[in-house]
Amino acid sequence: MSHPLLPVLRRARVVPVIRTSTAAHAITACAWLREAGLSVLEITLTTPDAVPLIKELAGEPGLLVGAGTVPDERAAEACLAAGAKFLVTPWVDPAVIALARAAGAAALPGAMTPTEIRAALAAGADVVKLFPASSAGGPAHLRAVRAVFPDVAFCPTGGVDASNAPAYLAAGAAFVGIGGKLVDESRIAAGDKSAILRAAREVMGIEQA
Repeated sequence: MSHPLLPVLRRARVVPVIRTSTAAHAITACAWLREAGLSVLEITLTTPDAVPLIKELAGEPGLLVGAGTVPDERAAEACLAAGAKFLVTPWVDPAVIALARAAGAAALPGAMTPTEIRAALAAGADVVKLFPASSAGGPAHLRAVRAVFPDVAFCPTGGVDASNAPAYLAAGAAFVGIGGKLVDESRIAAGDKSAILRAAREVMGIEQA
C-alpha cells in the first residue's frame, strides 16, 4: 500500500531542495518559492538551523515540509519531532526508514543501482530517490531501472533543472527534486527575487505540463 503523501508529491511533480549556507538565505528562499506557488519544500540538514526552520514551516497551512540529507537516526528523530512529513536520505539507512514509517512520515532513501533500489524497498521505502541522477545516466538510467522496477515511485535528484525535468518525468519519474538550479544562492544573496521567481515560474510550467 502506498503512502498517503505519494499522491500529493506526484501532483506537485517538482520538489524544491533548499540547501543554503545560511539560515537567512533558506528563509528567504522558502518565502519566495511559496510566493511563487510552490507548496512542497525539502529543507536539507546541511543548511544551518534547518530543524528550527522545519518546525517553523511545518505549522503553516497548505505547506508540506520534509527534511533532506538526513544522516542518521538522531537527526531523523529531531526532524520528525519538528514536524517533517517526509525524510530524504542520500543512501539507504533502514533505521531512518523505520523511524519515518513509525511516525507516519514518508521515507525517500537515495539509491542508484538495482541492488541499492532493492535494499531500499526491502527496508520499507515509500519513494526511491534516484541520486545522483545526472551523473549516472540521467533519464536513460531511470528508464532502464524502471524496466526492472515498474511499480516503484522514483524521484530523480542531482543535476535536475527546468530544462531536463520533463525528460525525467517522461521517463517515468513520479516527481523530481530541483536544488541549485532553482534555489540559486548567489541570486538570493544579491536579493534578486525576480530571478528566483522566474526560475519558479519555469518549474510551475513543468508542473502544469
